[in-house]
Amino acid sequence: MTVSHPTFEFEIHPMEVKQIYTGCLAQGAYYIESNGEVAIVDPLREVQPYLDLAKSRGATIKYVLETHFHADFVSGHLTLSEKTGAPIVFGPNASPEFETHAATDGEKLKLGNVEIEVLHTPGHTMESTTYLLSDEAGQPHAIFSGDTLFLGDVGRPDLAQKSELTIEDLAGHLFDSLRNKIMTLPDDTIVYPGHGAGSACGKNMSKETVGTLGDQKATNYALRADMTREEFIAEVTDGLLPPPGYFPMNVAMNKKGYDSIDHVMQRGTRALSPDAFEAAANETDAVMLDIRATHEFVERHIPRSTFIGLAGGFAPWVGTMIVDVKQPILLIANEDQIEEAITRLSRVGFDNVLGYLEGSVEAWAASGKETDSIETVDAEAFASVLKSTPEAKVVDVRKDGEFLAEHVDGAIHVSLEFLGSNMDRIPQDEPFYLHCLGGYRSLIAHSMLKARGYHNAIDVLGGYKAIAATDAPRTDYVCPSTLK
Repeated sequence: MTVSHPTFEFEIHPMEVKQIYTGCLAQGAYYIESNGEVAIVDPLREVQPYLDLAKSRGATIKYVLETHFHADFVSGHLTLSEKTGAPIVFGPNASPEFETHAATDGEKLKLGNVEIEVLHTPGHTMESTTYLLSDEAGQPHAIFSGDTLFLGDVGRPDLAQKSELTIEDLAGHLFDSLRNKIMTLPDDTIVYPGHGAGSACGKNMSKETVGTLGDQKATNYALRADMTREEFIAEVTDGLLPPPGYFPMNVAMNKKGYDSIDHVMQRGTRALSPDAFEAAANETDAVMLDIRATHEFVERHIPRSTFIGLAGGFAPWVGTMIVDVKQPILLIANEDQIEEAITRLSRVGFDNVLGYLEGSVEAWAASGKETDSIETVDAEAFASVLKSTPEAKVVDVRKDGEFLAEHVDGAIHVSLEFLGSNMDRIPQDEPFYLHCLGGYRSLIAHSMLKARGYHNAIDVLGGYKAIAATDAPRTDYVCPSTLK
C-alpha cells in the first residue's frame, strides 16, 4: 500500500528537490536528485513513496540522510537502507546501534553533478546536522535544516538533555550553530525545515514550509542580528510546554532500530470477530482505539473504548494520550481505514496493533454486545442553559493560548494534553459541559473520562467555534500574539 502525501514541488535545473510533507505530523521529508542519483532526507516510516518516485524517474537512491534522532516520529532510515543498499548518514555525535556512515563536520557528499555538505549544528540535539546543497557551480543553494531552523522558530533545546547538559547549555550550542554555520550563508539560500506549524518540536512555527534564509533573518525572532547569547537563551527557553511523553520512546527506536513496517502491517490487519476481539481486549489489556468519524462515535461505541479519530491529528494525539509505544492496541474502525491507521500509528512508534474488529461496531452490536453513546447539546441550547443556570459547570480542553484568548465565562480549563494529571479538576458529582474548538479533542477527552468512570459529561456540538456564534457569556477576545 502507498500512503499518499500532500507534495510541494520546487524544481531546480539540473537538480530537483521535492518536499514530501505530511500534515498529520507537520513533517517534511525531502527527495533530492541530480543526474540520476538521489538523497532522501528524514524519511518517514513507510518508504514506498520514495522508492516509487525514484523508480518512476529511473534514478537510484544513493544516501539516506538523517538530520538527528527524531523524537516526534520514527524514521524510515533502516527500511529504506535495507531496500536500496544506500548508507544511512548521520552527523557527528550520533551513536546508533546499527551501521551508519558517521559524517564529519564539513564533509562533502557527491550526488550526481552536485555536492551536499555536512554542517554540524548542535543545539536541538547534540548530533543535529544541517545539509547544505550546492549547485553545479559550487554555490550554496538550499539547506535541509531538520529541527535546527524552522520558518519562524528554531528547534526546542529540551529534548536531548544529558546529565551534563542543561537546557540552557543546549540553547547556547544552538545559538552558536545558527550564528556560525547557518546565518553566514547567502540570504537567497532556500530553507527546507523539518517541520511546520503544528509540530511540538518548536513553539512559533510558520504555516509556510519553504522559505529563504534572508527572510528568516528579517522575521524569525531567534535570528535577530543584534541578539545576545543571553537574550537568545532566555527567549528560546521561555514558554516551553512539557514534550509529549512518547518522544523519548521514539528517540530510542530511531537509535536502536525497529520492526519492519511490513511485519507491523501484517500483524495489525488481522480481522477479529466480536468474540475474539472481546477476548483479546480482556486477555491483553489492550486499548480499544476507535478511529471512526466523530458522529459515529457519538451515536454508538464500545464501552471503555478510546476515541482518537483518524480524520484529525491522529498520530500525535495517540502518542500524547496513550504514551507507551509498546501498549497493545485493538482497532475499531471502518475497514477502509485499517491500513492507513496502522501506517500512521507506526510513524510514531505504535507497532503493537493486534488486529481490528471485523464489521466494526455494527457487528459488535449485532452480536448482542453492549454499546454506549455520548450525550450532546448544540451550541444554541448550551447558551440557553448558561443564561438560565449561570452556575452550570463547563470544562474547556483547548490549549492554553486558545483559552487565554477567549473562553466561556467561568469555564474550567484543562488542556487535553494534561487531562490525566488534572482529573481532580473535573466535576465528579454533577453534569458538566465539555468542549474544545471544533469537537474532535472534546470527544477524546470524553472517551477517556468515561473509561475512568466519569459519565456526567455533555459534549457541546461544534465546540467553541459554534459557541462563539451564540450569545453565550464569553470573555473579551485577546490577540494571542500579545499573550506571554
